[in-house]
Amino acid sequence: MNSYTKLLSIISLCILSVIACNSTLKEKSEPSSDGDDFVHAYHPEKEFNDYWYQGKAELSHYKLKQARYGELRDGDAVLIFVTEDESPETHVKAGDQSDKNIPILKNNFQRSFVTGIYPYSLLTTTSTPVNVEQNPHSMRVSFSGQEWCGMVFNMLDYKNGNWNYSQHSYFPNEGDMTSSLDGVFSEDEIWNLIRIDYKSLPQGEIEILPSLMHLRLHHEEMKVYHAIASLIADEAGVLNYELNYSDLDRKLIISFEENFPLRILSWTETYKDGFGNNAQELTTEAKLDTTIMLDYWSRNSNADSVWRKVLMGEKD
Repeated sequence: MNSYTKLLSIISLCILSVIACNSTLKEKSEPSSDGDDFVHAYHPEKEFNDYWYQGKAELSHYKLKQARYGELRDGDAVLIFVTEDESPETHVKAGDQSDKNIPILKNNFQRSFVTGIYPYSLLTTTSTPVNVEQNPHSMRVSFSGQEWCGMVFNMLDYKNGNWNYSQHSYFPNEGDMTSSLDGVFSEDEIWNLIRIDYKSLPQGEIEILPSLMHLRLHHEEMKVYHAIASLIADEAGVLNYELNYSDLDRKLIISFEENFPLRILSWTETYKDGFGNNAQELTTEAKLDTTIMLDYWSRNSNADSVWRKVLMGEKD
C-alpha cells in the first residue's frame, strides 16, 4: 500500500470515528424516538452539583400568613429541595439504576395553617430535570389538600408535548376528571427553576398554568392563562420574580438570593380572598426563618425530633 493510499485510509477512519462520536452524543442529548420527552443529563455546573449531591436535602422553614376565607391565618411553610433520579416511563422515583433515569430536583412545598377549629395541610410536589437546557419542562406536578371537609388531589404530567391533567375532589362539579393541556410553562415550576437556572425563567407576556394550589382553593378552572412576568434586582441585591395575572387579578412575587445557592427568601401573593361579604383583597406572605441541610429520610427516631425543633424554631 503506497503512502497516498495509506493517507486515504487514515482520513476515512477519522471521518467514520467522528460520525460515530456525533451519533453517540446525539443519542445522549436528544429525546429518543420511542416517545420519551426527557434526556438523561446532569447539571453542567460544578457548584450546583457539589451543593445538591452531598447526600442531603435542603429544608427551609418560613413564617406564613395565609389568606383564607377573607382573613389572614398564621401558619408555617416548608420548602424541601432534594435531588433524585426519576423514571422516564413512570415519572416517579426510579427503583433501579439506569443510564436512562432522569436526574431531577424535587421540591416538596408544604403549607399548614388553621381556620377556626380545623386545620389545613397543603402539599405541592414538583419534579424538574436539573439540566433544563436539555429538558425544558418539568416531569410532574402534583398537589393534595386536606382539611376536615375532605381532600382534593390534582396532577400535571408532561408527555408528548402536553400536560396530562387529572383532578379528584369532594367538591360538587369538581370530581374525577381528566384533560390534556398545551405544554406551556407551569407556575409550580418557578421554585425549582430559581434554584437550577433562574435565567431560564420566562419573562414578558407569557402563557402559563397557575399553581395547582391556588386554582383549587379558589375553584378556578384549570386552563392556560395569560400573565406578565418580570425579573428585577433590588438595591439590596435580592432578585424578585413577579407574575401578574390580569384574568385572575392576582400578583405573585418570589424573592431570592442573587448568588448561589439562590435560596428563596420570601414570597407574597395578592388577590381577592373570601366569599360574599368577607371577600377582600389580601396578601399572603411568607418569610424565611431557618435553613438546614439534612438527610431527613434517615432521621425518623424519637431522638431525631430535636431536628424539627431546630428547623421550626421551637423551644424546649
